[in-house]
Amino acid sequence: MFTLICICAIVIGKIKFSGTEKQQPSSLVSETDNLKDSESNFVEEETERSTQKTAEEQEIILEKETTSESPQTETAESQQTDLVNQIDYALEKMTVEQKVAQLFIITPDALTGITGVSAAGDATYAALQQYPVGGLVYFENNLQSYEQISEMLHNVQQYSMEISGLPLFLAVDEEGGTVARISGQGYGIEPIEDMAAVGASGDYERAQEIGTYIGSYLSDLGFNVDFAPCADVLTNPANTVVARRSFGSDAALVAEMTDLQRKAMEQEGIIGALKHFPGHGATSEDSHQGFAYIQKTEEELVNNEWIPFKKGIEEGAKMIMVGHIVCSEITGTEDPSSLSYYMVTEILRQKMGFQGLVVTDALNMGAIANYYTSAQAAVKAVQAGVDLLLMPSDFSGAYQGVLNAVYNGEISEERLNESLYRILQVKNEMRVHGKY
Repeated sequence: MFTLICICAIVIGKIKFSGTEKQQPSSLVSETDNLKDSESNFVEEETERSTQKTAEEQEIILEKETTSESPQTETAESQQTDLVNQIDYALEKMTVEQKVAQLFIITPDALTGITGVSAAGDATYAALQQYPVGGLVYFENNLQSYEQISEMLHNVQQYSMEISGLPLFLAVDEEGGTVARISGQGYGIEPIEDMAAVGASGDYERAQEIGTYIGSYLSDLGFNVDFAPCADVLTNPANTVVARRSFGSDAALVAEMTDLQRKAMEQEGIIGALKHFPGHGATSEDSHQGFAYIQKTEEELVNNEWIPFKKGIEEGAKMIMVGHIVCSEITGTEDPSSLSYYMVTEILRQKMGFQGLVVTDALNMGAIANYYTSAQAAVKAVQAGVDLLLMPSDFSGAYQGVLNAVYNGEISEERLNESLYRILQVKNEMRVHGKY
């Protein structure tokens, strides 16, 4: 028996707010007291612009099960054709606004306009109706307890499925060691050592165990994306950004441990994002503050820093994060790799063969925010070949900038659809494997 899974419930035309009262899921808790007034004001303001949605405004692509009397005749080719047809059909039904929104992974604070969102309620629901974004990423100010995190994530995921039929990428930075939002933070999850200690031990089994451990509790909470592991090879002793976060300076060891950890997380239902291509371990600057530079040739990077990324690509990695790292020896420009067509499309995709999702490092970091507007950075990233735009300083400005670029032809709808195809493909896989 072969199960065909639908891509989404697509809203025809521009997404509008519902003026009717929404039935809350039974598990929904009230918004935290300090958010009630802000959320109420937000909903009242947005509801004034809302119109009643009707069943006619939506065309639901229902999940259906097709049973073949001769399953052995079904081939991988026919299954792939079915998937392509489903995604193509979904893309035809999506508006440009919906497509552009799917490119963004932002904080719940940026989505709602409320600082320190720690529950998913009416303001979150209304904001998702206006901006059905591709995903949300959570930080310490959003996290209070294991139960609170779980309820918040499960509710917001339910909202997304109700509104667009598409699951959200629910992401977190959970590397272990010095970068951990959950482990060792008082939520009943034991702390994890730095990856540098794991690399120094040479214990490959431990690297895999950590991936399983992280994947299990993140999945249980409701996350599905971890911006980890670090695939950076620590080749610059002056580096302060990666430091203890890297498995070490041996490219082969880093490649193997990174791959074992990523695969272990994926076995638990968590997509691991290899980071930070083209390799933050070779830099001395901090891209949180400004540009970071790699003063190496392409050949040098191929033979060292890119080995872990190449292995991940060959082993089926679904997501790679591109850093704001300038490789002027290769590109001849001062453009950071995250905004560089040569680095993203010609190197990562064409030369290295990566066909998965490319996500930027956070676009609110100094390397971007100090030199570009949010709209400029978002447009350049999409033009470079990036699929997912992480945390622009000004989400609405970035969203409108990409939308305007599509309207005026700076970004073709064909280019937009390339990213949407990859996004929908991964989200479909999440549903096929019973995640949603």
